[in-house]
Amino acid sequence: MLKKRDDFEDILEERRNSSDLRYALRCYTPVLYKGMTPCKADTLKSMVLQSNQLRYVISQVSKETGRATDDVREDASAILEEMAHSLQLSTVRFFAFTLSKVFKTLFRSICVNEEGIQRLQQAIQEHPVVLLPSHRSYMDFLLMSYILYTYDLALPVIAAGMDFMGMKFVGEMLRMSGAFFIRRSFGGDKLYWSVFSEYVKTMLKNGLAPVEFFLEGTRSRTAKSLTPKLGLLNIVMDPFFKGEVYDVSVVPVSISYERILEEALYAREMLGVPKPKESTSGLFKARKVLSEDYGSIHVYFGQPVSVRSLAQGRVNRCKFNLVPRHIPGKPSEEIQNFVNDTAYRLVRAQEENMVLKPWVLLASLLLQHHHQNQTAGQERGIALDELTAQAVWLRDVSREYGAFLNWPGVITPSEVVSSSLSLHRGLVRICEGRVQLAVEQTGTGEPHSAVTPEEELLSRAVVVLSCASYRNQALHVFIRPALLASAIHAASSNQKQEVFNSFSFLRNMFSNEFILCPGATVQDFEEACYLLVKTRALQVTQQEVLVTERGQRTLAFLTSMLDPFLQGYQFIPAVRKFIVKHLLAGRLRYTEVLSSDLQKNALAALLRLGAVRKIKGAEPGTLKVNAVMVNSLEDTLGGKLPMQKAVSARL
Repeated sequence: MLKKRDDFEDILEERRNSSDLRYALRCYTPVLYKGMTPCKADTLKSMVLQSNQLRYVISQVSKETGRATDDVREDASAILEEMAHSLQLSTVRFFAFTLSKVFKTLFRSICVNEEGIQRLQQAIQEHPVVLLPSHRSYMDFLLMSYILYTYDLALPVIAAGMDFMGMKFVGEMLRMSGAFFIRRSFGGDKLYWSVFSEYVKTMLKNGLAPVEFFLEGTRSRTAKSLTPKLGLLNIVMDPFFKGEVYDVSVVPVSISYERILEEALYAREMLGVPKPKESTSGLFKARKVLSEDYGSIHVYFGQPVSVRSLAQGRVNRCKFNLVPRHIPGKPSEEIQNFVNDTAYRLVRAQEENMVLKPWVLLASLLLQHHHQNQTAGQERGIALDELTAQAVWLRDVSREYGAFLNWPGVITPSEVVSSSLSLHRGLVRICEGRVQLAVEQTGTGEPHSAVTPEEELLSRAVVVLSCASYRNQALHVFIRPALLASAIHAASSNQKQEVFNSFSFLRNMFSNEFILCPGATVQDFEEACYLLVKTRALQVTQQEVLVTERGQRTLAFLTSMLDPFLQGYQFIPAVRKFIVKHLLAGRLRYTEVLSSDLQKNALAALLRLGAVRKIKGAEPGTLKVNAVMVNSLEDTLGGKLPMQKAVSARL
């Protein structure tokens, strides 16, 4: 039926019943790769500076710039000094004690799959290990190190942005707990790239510690998985391609928060409020979060993925023998395609092991009711018993689709719903037995007359976008059936090929928005058909796709889930005032179209599809519009899909 997943253990349970100081000062003896002993930070730096690759690049930079080799070497040493971690067990113990206190205050439980921990322990002893956690909160990398320390596993070295290094005291504490700091972009700096890549590869090749980084590159403000960034993944695979290690084990880790600490901050960022600069004073100001309840966290360590097994039959490593290993080169198209496909596969693995809490389903339903009632002018909110019944229906559908759902089985559905609404009481309001989003709570403390319609709209948008971030946690479960449901709605007939063409167009349009593996259009279409047939929503023959009577409700839910994105893509981004005007006039239904993330992805899609293009020599952000293509896209996204020439694919 559903794939078997590991059971969880709450690691905070023991912390609540024993001494945190004893826990922090306990004997810590992790087993390393091939029984190696830990390497001191200064020794690691010397290994990097003396490596053949870095010496070669220093020589090349010296020749290109006309500077003395010693001067360039000093630059490389300074870069390394700025970048490198200085892991110290005393600092780790300090964090272990402090985080125990903080986590017990913030969270009800931190649940970890112990079988995943055992698999990781085995992998660390056999091959160099790369840890790839999902990234939804600042808490992620602290949480990862805390868990590995708890289970007596080797602490990872963690790629962190330079913003954290600027935090007085805290930045150095993070460095001493295993963080190494890198620039967000290198701007073609050959020396910086060489120091950085050699530093990571030296740690990896020698198995000195698991290397940890976020495949998405940055935190997801929307709780959707982001398009993977390939730079670091290329670096950690390079030693395998060149035969310097037998294999590399890559471990996807899924971190699921019942309530995200930064939920309101993220919503405001997406509405154009600048992100606060990371600072120590900001950290202390944020201590008020300690009085809040953030529910539970689930951390799922996935199956270690062997790079050697993935590369079998796909990558010809013989050609790496033709060039000395220390000479850096641009990855071939074959390598780029392999790394890209692997990255998408790993993000999909993260998504599949994300634990969904009941609130994710409730947020999806409440958002749809909010938008429908707003359009129809009906009584706001939904009766609590009706919401419970719909949540039970959606629970069953999502389980059929393979969702990893954590729905408590020991209490009644009404108790589950009440508990979830209570935890997220800042986003919902219950009045006279009806539940609605708390969109009328501006929280400004000003008289209503002092608040402009635009300010009122943006205040409501904070609540809507916060709820949308929870709904987005379930998008990976529903996105393929939702694309098919929207394709059926847009197609002018129920012919299977026509529906597939609609599906293919929408999938291509949203390839920046969702994790849709390149070249897998047919597989995704077949998966969507399978799931909707399995739940008796569709009947699919060789020639036709037919909606059953039972399927009307399912397809209505699925199309409504995708509607905010469809509406967001009908407007060329960077026209916030125009969108606000249309929202206030009621011509746009979904407040989510104000999200800067949605606008950024829409612009990327419009550029890729040729609807707009950048003008050389013009002001940054100036675009030339292809009116014919834009009108065609507007018709398409509005539901009037022009039929394309049949795509050559076997269905």
